[in-house]
Amino acid sequence: MTQREKAEAFRALHEGEPFIIPNPWDAGSAKVLAALGFDALAGTSSGFAFTLGREDGGVTLDEVLDHIRVVDRATDLPLSMDLENGYGDPAAAIAAAASAGAVGGSIEDWDPAGELYSLDEAVSRVAAAVEAARGLDFPFTLTARAENHIRGNPDLSDTVARLRAYEEAGADVLYAPGLRDASEVRTVCEAVSKPVNVLAHRGLSMSEIAAAAGSASASAAPSRGSPSARWPPPPSRSATPATSPSSRAPGRSETGSQRARLFAATAR
Repeated sequence: MTQREKAEAFRALHEGEPFIIPNPWDAGSAKVLAALGFDALAGTSSGFAFTLGREDGGVTLDEVLDHIRVVDRATDLPLSMDLENGYGDPAAAIAAAASAGAVGGSIEDWDPAGELYSLDEAVSRVAAAVEAARGLDFPFTLTARAENHIRGNPDLSDTVARLRAYEEAGADVLYAPGLRDASEVRTVCEAVSKPVNVLAHRGLSMSEIAAAAGSASASAAPSRGSPSARWPPPPSRSATPATSPSSRAPGRSETGSQRARLFAATAR
């Protein structure tokens, strides 16, 4: 398959039923996952770092680009890559990942200095990544990540506000790793209209995610491996209720058009 064909196939997956996308950490695992019949692959920054004996966040963009080339050549499946915060320049990271063979990538709102970016700065960074993705000659799928729940700030209201802002900035897919339970998944899916990624973990099964997403979509992705990330997230003392139809954002239907991707999680 050409890169354009892979990109179009990846987009088509988001327009259909919920699907599972696993996380290879090298060429060998990518080949195994392809042989098992998966339709796409999602690269994991933590998994790749661990293969080098480093912590998550301990690799350079050049190393990630070499990794993308190796994994992409290993199979004919579409590959989306975790690009962390964009390594200082989200737009350049998107363009470079695409040139290395990726047809999708994620940009997160966590500053390696040890804090979440302000909403304004995070939106600006997503917008820059969107502009770079739109400038490519194939439909690159950009995922915007809200890191609250794995960075010690499980504020669902802020997470939803960030995801909505990233949607408005043009992100193709939205992702809040670390949602604790099905009600939080439901709240997020009902708050946005773009496809949603959800991280499966031992406190949130694939079946629970799919049921919570309804006719929207659900996903299970790799956990982040940085020391500051709490994984698995501690159980919520009081589950956040799902958004009721009357309190949903104006113009957003209960079923929506979002398609959540079910990731086969490679949690650390």
